[in-house]
Amino acid sequence: GTAPDKGGILSFVIDDIHPHDIGTILDRDGVAIRAGHHCCQPLMARLGVPATARASLALYNTREDIDALVASLRSAKAVFA
Repeated sequence: GTAPDKGGILSFVIDDIHPHDIGTILDRDGVAIRAGHHCCQPLMARLGVPATARASLALYNTREDIDALVASLRSAKAVFA
């Protein structure tokens, strides 16, 4: 079945950090995300963003996975501060 309002994909940007740079830093920390247009270049153009970072979450992700994502994002912000 389906659950209302569910979603396992989080697309995001961080001011002044290109999504590919976010992806590179997270990769160094062992955290896998996608960065780029995600097959929706017209939307990206409309939003005025070069790309987005995207984390995909599912039932197999643990709290530790989420904590690692957050910690790595904080690390990326610190690198570009």
